[in-house]
Amino acid sequence: MNLSRHLFLILLLILFISSTKRPKKEKLIWSDEFNYTGVVDSTKWNFDQGNGCPQLCGWGNNEAQIYTTNKENIRVENGLLIIEAKKNDNQWTSARINSRKKMTFTYGRIEFRAKLAEGLGSWSALWMLGESVSSKSWPACGEIDVMEHVGKFPGVIQSAMHTSFSNGETGNKGSTKIGSYNQFHVYEALWTSKSIQFFVDGINYYTYQPLEINEKTWPFDSPFFIIMNLAMGGNFGGPTIDSTLTHARMEVDYVRVYQ
Repeated sequence: MNLSRHLFLILLLILFISSTKRPKKEKLIWSDEFNYTGVVDSTKWNFDQGNGCPQLCGWGNNEAQIYTTNKENIRVENGLLIIEAKKNDNQWTSARINSRKKMTFTYGRIEFRAKLAEGLGSWSALWMLGESVSSKSWPACGEIDVMEHVGKFPGVIQSAMHTSFSNGETGNKGSTKIGSYNQFHVYEALWTSKSIQFFVDGINYYTYQPLEINEKTWPFDSPFFIIMNLAMGGNFGGPTIDSTLTHARMEVDYVRVYQ
């Protein structure tokens, strides 16, 4: 290897390391450590309920579940948030919570430590949506999928960006494979004014950084809120759900936001 090529490779390595480096002076601005028992903290979380009808039947994705507030579907125990999908009389129920109007932020790092659901048809999701969804609608409001995992692709972790220019179905997505998805891992998104980087256990596997930043490619300069849910079936999780499956479970150890 000649000297110029050697120096070039060193420069590339330096640029890569610097591009994935955490900010040095981060401060924890919000968290839920789930160090309590019972119902989720209503000062931090709202419940989504039903099947999304009439405005968004199937929650916009042809999902099979009905979201409830029942403790069988969502509860806090042993320091963990439990979101559990259950099948009764051929009807799936599950849970979805969000921090809308209770915790929103612009730029920073969000971190989840979670154990994901197993089973064909399960769809674990940790994500964020623009607070402007009520005025701009989706996808113009922006969506940041910090982590999605579907049972038909065991161990494949996906992150995706949704904008009015492009979405996770047409591009703007990245994925990686982890060996033990049904064990706890740390999922992160590092959000700045120019890029959003995605990590699992500290390893960067996807970065969204559009060449041209404008309203269509970058609706990510305004407040976003957090969503956690476990869906069944749907456009991404399905269409097939294992007919022998009666429950699926996602566990979250904590959610933290740093700036």
